[in-house]
Amino acid sequence: MRISDIQRCEVRPGRLVEWTFSPATIAAAAVLPPDPRPPAYIQESHIRTARSVREDGLFVPTWLGTAFDLPGRADLDALEQALRGWTLRHETLRSGFRWTGDDMHRFTLDEDDVSLHRDVVGDFADAGALIRYLQDRFDAAADALGWPNFIYAAVVREDSTSVYMAFDHTNVDAYSLQRIPDEIHGLYTAGVTGRPGTGLPAGSYVDFCEQERVNADGIDDTHAIVARWREFIGRCDGRLPEFPVDLGLQPGGVLPAQKLLCEPLVDADAAAAFEAHCRPYGGSLVGVLAATSLIVHELGGQPVYRTVVPFHTRLKSAWSDSVGWYVGGAPIEVPAARDLADALTTVRAELRANRSLARIPLARVLRLLGADFRPTSPDMYSIISYVDARLIPGSADWTERKAYGLIRVSYGDQVCAWVNRLHEGLWFACRYPDTDVAYKNVRRYVEALRDLIGSVPARDRPRVAEPAFS
Repeated sequence: MRISDIQRCEVRPGRLVEWTFSPATIAAAAVLPPDPRPPAYIQESHIRTARSVREDGLFVPTWLGTAFDLPGRADLDALEQALRGWTLRHETLRSGFRWTGDDMHRFTLDEDDVSLHRDVVGDFADAGALIRYLQDRFDAAADALGWPNFIYAAVVREDSTSVYMAFDHTNVDAYSLQRIPDEIHGLYTAGVTGRPGTGLPAGSYVDFCEQERVNADGIDDTHAIVARWREFIGRCDGRLPEFPVDLGLQPGGVLPAQKLLCEPLVDADAAAAFEAHCRPYGGSLVGVLAATSLIVHELGGQPVYRTVVPFHTRLKSAWSDSVGWYVGGAPIEVPAARDLADALTTVRAELRANRSLARIPLARVLRLLGADFRPTSPDMYSIISYVDARLIPGSADWTERKAYGLIRVSYGDQVCAWVNRLHEGLWFACRYPDTDVAYKNVRRYVEALRDLIGSVPARDRPRVAEPAFS
């Protein structure tokens, strides 16, 4: 799925309709007893960071979302039924958090208490006005510190209907978003045709949070994973790693606004050639990280490239169809290499040695380290993410359905980049601080990455999706 923002996802005029939890559902939630299942560490860290930044006087929207089309003028009753059915399938969407002093406590609605309220907002003749409205509405409705913290919308036209779904990050990760267009299409089609919907029950992210928390709380500061993180952070001068090029930021300055760069990187043939070249070392994830290490060494001159690599934590099949934030991070260190082959060898070894570290939430590790990591930015560190999305159900239809993964670009002092393998090739998206220096160096990085990937000779070109790195 192409990652974009609301400004660049082909928004077109039409009649805007919204769905949120009904007043009856919100009233039912207000009197719920606590759910003993705790938040995941990543959820708690995200919400505490949002609260900390808000207390510093800055509202930093961080919602994620998806956009896609349905054919023709949608049957709004059938669409509402599909949206409610999908919501009920994923328990995290009817679960939220309340504060008691400085402690967070979960509450979770029963399925019978969940209903949606439909509001016809009105007709928009101008795409720009609609974009501004949607962004402002999603900022308010998908706020990390509020509940409910998601919203559904549709822009209805005679020839097509665009669906928009925005969520606070505590509810979803990128994989969750990528599955939504196909699932909603299936539920909607079943509703329109009168056929029963298909699909097995999805595993509960709320249950996963409890299991992961028990495992994480079972380690102490003597655990080998904590020791490895302690050593890594020590070599980063006591901080989590930043993108090692000049971003034009002043130390201790205010949190800067960000911009988004998103564009095709290379076509399907070049992506296949790069995959074939990198497969002996573990695949394109290794290749993207190895290429990045070479490029940032040229741009920034650092002798070692250090980063935290995001990995999914859907380690059991029960979580494969589940909506939630199933992401951990593993640190790697890549010394300046002679060439791509040398960098590939190093990255593969680093990932093999360190991937298991992603199974313990970093927020738990930092707590055990006792370091003062009071968050002042929504991003704790810079990332380069790689995902092969070609096996996700419905991915072959994403272009026809105008399907996008949406990110809200607001404020931040880190560089966060995503490289997605699509049927059409590699798609690149990146959030970066809005400075002239950052734009220049991020642009140089992207062009160098494109050139390096495109320079790999075409050999065997497999047409199947890559397995996860192992």
